[in-house]
Amino acid sequence: MVKKRHEPALKARVALEAIKGEKTLAQLSSEYGINVNLISKWKKELIQRSADLFAKPGNTVSKHNEDLTDKLHETIGEITMENKWLKKKLKILE
Repeated sequence: MVKKRHEPALKARVALEAIKGEKTLAQLSSEYGINVNLISKWKKELIQRSADLFAKPGNTVSKHNEDLTDKLHETIGEITMENKWLKKKLKILE
């Protein structure tokens, strides 16, 4: 069985609707075609992680994102340098 990947924006919207309680989980499941248990899981996750949105910039989530961004920039730099080197070598071979 292949797991369907849902966009984060959809997860947030469905979880928020579940928290609001204007519709039952069954109604949301029917409307979005998503299993009730999965909606319930997203709802719990949103509640548990909502405090991270208001945390100070030095929190672990922000730090993780900064570390990831730094690593990606480093990789981009390495690839750029490698491409320049390869272009120089190709000119020599022509």
